[in-house]
Amino acid sequence: MNYLVTGCAGFIGCYVAKELLCAGHNVTGIDSVNDYYSTDLKEERLDLLKATAKENTNSQWKFVRGNLEDTVLVDQVFSSGKFDRVIHLAAQAGVRYSIDTPSAYISSNITGFLSILEACKKHRPEHLVYASSSSVYGLNKSPSFSESDRADHPVSMYAATKRANELMAHTYSHLYNLPVTGLRFFTVYGPLGRPDMAYFKFADAIMRGEPIDVYNNGDLLRDFTYIDDVVRAILLIANSPAKPTKEFSPENPLPDRSSAPYRVYNIGNSSPEKLEYFIKLIEDYLGKKAIKNYLPMQAGDVYKTSANTGALERDFGWKPGTPLKEGLKKFIDWYKERK
Repeated sequence: MNYLVTGCAGFIGCYVAKELLCAGHNVTGIDSVNDYYSTDLKEERLDLLKATAKENTNSQWKFVRGNLEDTVLVDQVFSSGKFDRVIHLAAQAGVRYSIDTPSAYISSNITGFLSILEACKKHRPEHLVYASSSSVYGLNKSPSFSESDRADHPVSMYAATKRANELMAHTYSHLYNLPVTGLRFFTVYGPLGRPDMAYFKFADAIMRGEPIDVYNNGDLLRDFTYIDDVVRAILLIANSPAKPTKEFSPENPLPDRSSAPYRVYNIGNSSPEKLEYFIKLIEDYLGKKAIKNYLPMQAGDVYKTSANTGALERDFGWKPGTPLKEGLKKFIDWYKERK
């Protein structure tokens, strides 16, 4: 099939595009390759995709460098591709950066997503899958977040834009009968990962003998999800276009279902881990102790993320297969190899 993967120079986007190329599909990637973090790492991911396409002669790879806010460019990409599936993973990432630079999130995450929705309305792919985030749950204190929980109280601009994406997607699904599925990711990690994420920053600081900032005095819980498990879920979902939910009730409109072809899924490990344990594993694998700078909870953060993935298991038989100890070792092995 023909796939469009936006954000293909990003962490998740690179792995998704690579898996599709290995399976013999034709993949077009688009990415602005912005400098929010090292462009060297993004170029390394793009080189990996070029090499993968060379090794898999049944597949075709095309890369377009540009911004999704450029509606003319996006329409040209769609016109040339005739895509069966669109996997939209491009976004301005980072919770804390969104507090200081909110305009970047409106431009990339709202205007950029609108450009994708308009192109899908015109060119009619069979399915649009897009990245949301566990951060949409915000002030929700559920012990395990479910797609049927309310997500109306975000605590960062990043979370607000991701929740807005879900509402925009539903609107287009309803108005234009466009099959769309949102993916609420829970702290994705692994080799080639984002340098702005805690596991990468901790590894860097520990190796340099510099202190690490440990927020809420280490009393935080995160649902760390290994990249391979995430990619497997994305492709299962992408290849099953959303359908209207027969059980949808306008009198009791639950947020995870609709009379439109619209769905939302959590993609998480369903096993939140203490931040202190997470740091200990990094210390053990690096063979070096961290210097810890304990701090209070920071703005925009939440105490706990925990995914209820029952819907994903029910609809696709998906379960996470990589425990934190195993996945973090794979990351550290990759990290040490680079150094």
